Amino acid sequence: MTSKIVVVPLGQSDVEISTSMAPAGFELVIARPNTPEFRSAMHDMKYLVGFGDPSMDDAFYRSAPKLKLVQLLSAGYDRCDIEAARRAGVPISNNGGANSVAVAEHALLLMLAVSRRLVWQHENVSAGRWRGNDWQDKHLYELHGRTLGIIGLGTIGKKVARLGKAFGMNVIYYDIARLNEDAEDAIGARFRLMDEVLREADVVSLHVPLLPTTRHMIGATQLAAMKDTAILINTCRGPVVDEVALHTALNDGVIAAAGLDVFEQEPPQPNNPLFGLENVILTAHLAGPTWENRFKRFRNAFDNVQRVERGEVPSWVIPELRG
Repeated sequence: MTSKIVVVPLGQSDVEISTSMAPAGFELVIARPNTPEFRSAMHDMKYLVGFGDPSMDDAFYRSAPKLKLVQLLSAGYDRCDIEAARRAGVPISNNGGANSVAVAEHALLLMLAVSRRLVWQHENVSAGRWRGNDWQDKHLYELHGRTLGIIGLGTIGKKVARLGKAFGMNVIYYDIARLNEDAEDAIGARFRLMDEVLREADVVSLHVPLLPTTRHMIGATQLAAMKDTAILINTCRGPVVDEVALHTALNDGVIAAAGLDVFEQEPPQPNNPLFGLENVILTAHLAGPTWENRFKRFRNAFDNVQRVERGEVPSWVIPELRG
């Protein structure tokens, strides 16, 4: 019997790309959760390719007894019911770094946009004010020579480190999985304790998964430990940062500025107090999606599906389910 892959698309481009890249010898079903097509496919699907969803609980896995792999198209997996997957004996794999280049570039984009006050410059020019009324009083900064502190040196964090070095930054990092010295030399980064990163960095960039241990890992205490000239960049998950504490820190000059691609609630409420601040630049959780990595993530997904079909261990299994 032909093995069935169920793909959960975000949009029409996902439908087109997955259809064009699907491996031969498999039956491909494209369906969204809680639709008749999806429910009909559950009983004999072997592979689910898509995104984490809280509805994938114990009942879900009981309804999919042949499921061998949940293959995510995203790097993050905080919406997955990990314990339900563990009880069912089904591994969950993330996207294998398919969007790591995009997120790393976006982190640098936010660093540059904040340092050079890009939005302020754009608004002046488009409003006919050219350089504004007080441009000499605005401080525009270079990244070169500044210290970049990376918290979470996984696939994305390592790429951010390399980009930071390319801009002439001094790179330090904290991660619970410390690199050996040769690996540090290869990317030009040096380990520091978490508190040291916060104290020493001119730019702190967050690249950790959302776990119980990382929720609100940046709060009032951590923000107070940073330089008052420091910038906070968050392209990982919103709840890693205590937004109330961040607003207070930005409003009171505890830190200088922030660049955020993610929020505690997404989409954020229209009255989110961060919207009223001039020292923050915001994007709509779009660090990851680029045209290029739409192909990368399906390439990685289908490669992993074929690996499991051959009887091999899947790649990129999330840490909580390894072994």
